[in-house]
Amino acid sequence: MLSLTMINTAKPLSLSTPFLPSLLNPHKLLPPLPRSKHPNSVVALIIPPKSSAAQQQQLYQPFRPPPSPLPPQYRNLDTNGRLEILSNRLGPWFEYAPLISALFQEGFTPPTLEEITGISGVEQNRLVVAAQVRESLVQSEIDPDILSFFDTGGAELLYEIRLLSASQRASAAKYLVLNKFDARMTLELARAIKDKPRRKGEKGWESFDGDLPGDCLAFMYFRQAQEHRTASSPELWRSALERALQAVESENGRERVLEELEGKKDGEDKDKEGAAADRVVVPVVRMQTGEVAESSVVAVLPVCRAEEREVEVEEAPWECAGVGDFGVVEAEKGWGRWVVLPGWEPVAGLKRGGVAVAFKNARVLPGRAKKWNREEAILVVADRGRKEVVTDDNFYLVVGGGNGSVEEGLKVERGLELKEIGVKESLGTVVLVVRPPREEYDDQLSDEDWE
Repeated sequence: MLSLTMINTAKPLSLSTPFLPSLLNPHKLLPPLPRSKHPNSVVALIIPPKSSAAQQQQLYQPFRPPPSPLPPQYRNLDTNGRLEILSNRLGPWFEYAPLISALFQEGFTPPTLEEITGISGVEQNRLVVAAQVRESLVQSEIDPDILSFFDTGGAELLYEIRLLSASQRASAAKYLVLNKFDARMTLELARAIKDKPRRKGEKGWESFDGDLPGDCLAFMYFRQAQEHRTASSPELWRSALERALQAVESENGRERVLEELEGKKDGEDKDKEGAAADRVVVPVVRMQTGEVAESSVVAVLPVCRAEEREVEVEEAPWECAGVGDFGVVEAEKGWGRWVVLPGWEPVAGLKRGGVAVAFKNARVLPGRAKKWNREEAILVVADRGRKEVVTDDNFYLVVGGGNGSVEEGLKVERGLELKEIGVKESLGTVVLVVRPPREEYDDQLSDEDWE
């Protein structure tokens, strides 16, 4: 009779801890194989595994950036040695950061590593990504003096420029080092660089060089200045232009900022200058995922449905404010729908009477939405304290174009068009149009981001 005997003599690991992955646990032995019902026949007990390609098609594999190569001094370390390096932060951060990715491949999870090494999951991600960003700077042959700036505590700064391409990272790194930026300013710089190409066609766009990080930052401040002008905040308008003047690198950009400060307009005579000074441009912004959480100042506004026409707009609370030590938000009366927006200047400038009107699509906007998706839902923020139709180029919230005959309910119209049909009062002056977040505008990584 043929008998089978299975012997399992796994050697225990030298590091004994309950936080090791289960695949490293030597005490979990395979169960004994079942005996064959036909002892005189030889049965194949090993089933060949499926191909790796078939497994990849069946299982969802979340994207993870390729691990950075381990430094030579760490390549021969065992698992215990790598954990000891991370636990004691031995060596420069960008040298031991790749150990985290290597341990992930061995089966460790972020919570497991946090328990063993004391490095939080957030910090693990920051170290891994920052090390890869630094490696891309090395490959770009950046100035060694600039690179050495990040040797001590530079992970937080490099992490903020992760979404830039390899060439953008190099120029941004040099600019932030020369200007001694902290993490918050570095984040603003990265966002300005990514945002500049999307703003083509806006006022002053052509005057700022998109290849220069300082010009991208200056253009962001320049746009903010236009929003401050819309919100009638001259002090904030001047402050934003002064920041733009400090950040700008190109001569064309500098001249454009100075012209704005001095009230000059290219290609216009004095009469047109006066008319242009009164022109009000309503900013259109797209919210970013997590932007509210990152804002130090937020605005809470009641939301009305456009199909309810003027009824909800007139009944919505006029004021809500944070009271007490905890800033508990209190409204003058109850309301069922609210929205929290970042403290953008047009919104933060609303003292009383601010309201957000939800439209199912952007068709209600007079021509402004031709450049983007007209079927996209929008929020129109209006100031009910400014109902009088004064400026031709301003936007006003009205009922069906001003005469109540259009069935879609509320609508946005230019002041000039309202004056032509004899409308002198609206439901409120539009100060901002908000577009919803979209995935392609979030912190999504493309192939070039890992060059």
